[in-house]
Amino acid sequence: MTNLRRRQFLRLAAGAAAWPALPHIARADTYPSRPVRVIVGYAAGGPTDIAGRLISQALSQRLGQQFLVEDQPGAGSNLGTETVVRAAPDGYTLLVVTQSNAINATLYDHLPFDFRHDIAPIAGLLTAPSVMEVHPSVPAKTVPEFIAYAKANPGKINMATAGNGSPPQMFGELFKYLTGIDMPAVHYRGGGPALVDLLAGQVQVMFEGITHLRANELRPLAVTSAARSPVLPDVPPIADFVPGYDAAGWFGLGAPKGTPAPVIETLGKAVDAALADPAMKAKLADLGADPMPLTAAQLDKLIADETVKWGKVIKSANLRVE
Repeated sequence: MTNLRRRQFLRLAAGAAAWPALPHIARADTYPSRPVRVIVGYAAGGPTDIAGRLISQALSQRLGQQFLVEDQPGAGSNLGTETVVRAAPDGYTLLVVTQSNAINATLYDHLPFDFRHDIAPIAGLLTAPSVMEVHPSVPAKTVPEFIAYAKANPGKINMATAGNGSPPQMFGELFKYLTGIDMPAVHYRGGGPALVDLLAGQVQVMFEGITHLRANELRPLAVTSAARSPVLPDVPPIADFVPGYDAAGWFGLGAPKGTPAPVIETLGKAVDAALADPAMKAKLADLGADPMPLTAAQLDKLIADETVKWGKVIKSANLRVE
């Protein structure tokens, strides 16, 4: 073999050897070509699981591959998040991102990942307010009356939560942070047991999803979003009485850092189309939620802002989870 032909052969061989490394980027326009895992950091049946299943069904229909929800509850959603952080950045393992990810950045002292650095935002999904509800034994019928009653009876109103560091607790901690009231938190393993004790009067107040409100059994004082909710149009937002209060729940979609930009773009466009669908809007309305069509950059800013906000509340209340 001549030197010229030898060099040509070596170049061709080197190019062939590189082929296996290219499909990850060069064939991103064929994504998805196989089923996609959608990791949810909470148990089945909860709001995060429901959000994950709604968007997974829509993505399956629009992109022609199965998007399969996989619930991995534990450590305030950190276990599921770590699964995605450690997954290959190829678009086949996604994460339902929630405000818990922003909360946990400060709440936990030793996380095996840096959420802002290790997860790439894809798109916003939905937002859903909670409601501040009290047991009928509490004499207050408005937020100002509740604040006055709590200040006159420090430490006597017990606040139910779905667990240490859970959104229901953090919504209440933000209320305490902005009003200066003393309201001890009573932690339960999930929202269900907390609601049972709230209905029984063992605890007096809870910040929980609107869909859990029991007519004539609990008194809604206000919603946690900055604006009124169409589900409870007669119930004012806490912000009407406590300036700066805004604690609506939110959900987004993320992927491992390094996921190819074309894959992020494909998913983002599919999510936007799904959220614009009237059928999807109707399903969200039934859950007391609204579409939250954010770009990857907008979702990234939301996560950054929420991390700062909840960090201040956590530090003020001296909250920690090992």
